[in-house]
Amino acid sequence: MLSHSTYALIRPLLFRLDAERAHHLALAALKYVPSRLLGGAALPAHGPLAIRVAGIDFPGPVGQAAGLDKDARVPDALLALGFGFAEVGSITPLPQPGNPKPRLFRLVEDAGVINRMGFNNGGAAAAAARLAARAHRHRGGIVGVNLGANKDASDRIADYAHGARVFAPLASYLVVNVSSPNTPGLRALQDPASLEALLAGVIAARDETGARPPVFLKVAPDLLPADIDAIARIAIEQRLGGLIVSNTTITRPALRSAHAGESGGLSGAPLKDMALERLRDFRKATGSAVPLVGVGGIASAEDAWARICAGASLVQLYSAMVYEGPGIAHTITRGLEARLAASGFATLAEAVGSEG
Repeated sequence: MLSHSTYALIRPLLFRLDAERAHHLALAALKYVPSRLLGGAALPAHGPLAIRVAGIDFPGPVGQAAGLDKDARVPDALLALGFGFAEVGSITPLPQPGNPKPRLFRLVEDAGVINRMGFNNGGAAAAAARLAARAHRHRGGIVGVNLGANKDASDRIADYAHGARVFAPLASYLVVNVSSPNTPGLRALQDPASLEALLAGVIAARDETGARPPVFLKVAPDLLPADIDAIARIAIEQRLGGLIVSNTTITRPALRSAHAGESGGLSGAPLKDMALERLRDFRKATGSAVPLVGVGGIASAEDAWARICAGASLVQLYSAMVYEGPGIAHTITRGLEARLAASGFATLAEAVGSEG
């Protein structure tokens, strides 16, 4: 097992590599190294942290966020590391290289990451083939698909609808990602009129397939109060499966790292407070009518428990894995089990939103 202490010893070697090269090395390790050597074992289906969200029975609330496995190459390896669910993507209809390199930067002193990847991926057909092969092998586990639009698309709503048609029969849930700051104009789709048309198109395309995985919406942390209220209203009206709060931020708190001035989306520890506040805002705006997924700066069981008590039924992480290693899902899960046992709540669902 690759323990946290062992990972701490090899991390300086990994950090000598360019961040994107290290990312690809991590994917290769997940693909070829047995999960038991990386510190993982899949969660039992009916453990103490099991929770039902959007009609799906999650074995645990800690998920792998989109961005690590952009092309659906290693979802089963991620589940074997102890994540309750894995989200692949963002995936666009056509392959695209993304933005020019370098485009991924570690902020080591801040335990953060800045990226301006630009939805680099191999396209929907290739990812769908991998997920179809996985289904043919009767692999279990919850795997969501995060949908994006091509940078040069003339009709971005059509791009998202295409993704919904392709992946609805293959995904446990779909995510409409209009909150990445690295595709010009994409966040404009969070405007209420645009968002209503987009979600209607995605849901209609999903329904055409005969499959009905729930549709989640991933939102930015940089929203104004009026935006939050409008998005909450639309999410309720469209009967979304959930809201994922939040993506990376374009704002810059006080940072110490040399790469702090790089453009792109900021994630990791510097995002934690902002993401928690946005979660509380959406909990208040939705009145708990829409399930929430907390993302951004989660690196410990304490962080995850705070999101759950603030209203998140599920949580996701990515940047923390860079700093803490592949055993982080199990570490957080064990910590959450202890907190649940000490809380007086019989189930995790009872703890959701308990802070207020």
